[in-house]
Order: sequence, then C-alpha cells, then structure tokens
Amino acid sequence: MNIKEVMGSDNLDFAGIESSYFLLGLLSAFDNRFQALADNMMKEISWKQFFAIICINLCKNKPTVKELAEIMGSSHQNVKQILLKLEKKGFVSVTADENDKRKQRIEITDYCIDFCNKNDEITSNIMKKMFDGIPEHQLQATIQTIMQIEDNLNKIK
Repeated sequence: MNIKEVMGSDNLDFAGIESSYFLLGLLSAFDNRFQALADNMMKEISWKQFFAIICINLCKNKPTVKELAEIMGSSHQNVKQILLKLEKKGFVSVTADENDKRKQRIEITDYCIDFCNKNDEITSNIMKKMFDGIPEHQLQATIQTIMQIEDNLNKIK
C-alpha cells in the first residue's frame, strides 16, 4: 500500500493533523518504503549499507567511524555494525589510524568499486523514475526545508 492509498483509507482519519506532524510522519513512512524497495533491489547489501558506502565516497580522506556516524546522522554503534557487515562482505576495509591507533579509518575496497560500477545504471534509473516530473525548484525547496528543520532540531539539543 502506498502513501496515497493509506491516506485514502476509510480506516484512518488525518483531519486536524498539523502540517508539521503530517510531514514528519510522511518522511518516516517514505523512509521505510524506500528502504524496503532499495533492500529488495540491491540483494547483496542493504540500503543502510549502501548509504554508508555513498557517505564514505563523499569523504575527501578515509573517514573515521565517528566521522562517518556524524555524516550519516547515526550512532557510532549502529555505524560500527553496518561497517562490520560491509567488511565481512568485502566492501570496506577498517584499519587503525597511522597517527592515533584508537581511531579506525574506513576505506572502500576494489570489490566495492566494482559493485558500485555494476549497479550504477540501475540506481540511476531508479533515481530518474523516483524524481520524474518534479522540477528542480521543488527539489531545492524540499532540501532547504529539511535543512532548516534539522537546524531547528539541533537548537533543541
């Protein structure tokens, strides 16, 4: 069942829900639906594992586990679990930092690079279909809105 079908259900009543509450629920439901689709498409790794790889690739230098956790917006423990699974599957290498042995640095393996290259066309097609018909200005407005919400969230901490 997609979000529109859920909203149209006779079993639910969305009347009176503030837009901010509705948006937060919508984002959470979308995240769950997207994760299920992506997990099903990838087969070899989960969406969260692939997201970790994307974030590692964004880094100019080999990130530490702590740095990756901050980028992903997740806890150190959750990221460590993701990395252990990726390392076991041969996607990343986690090694001690040369200058500070307490820190662990993460590096993408050649196997991971090959995997990403093989799946690049599939993921590009999914992204094109997912964002089909959405103008760039709406995407930018959504990005700015979510960034402002996060700024506000950080003020609460």
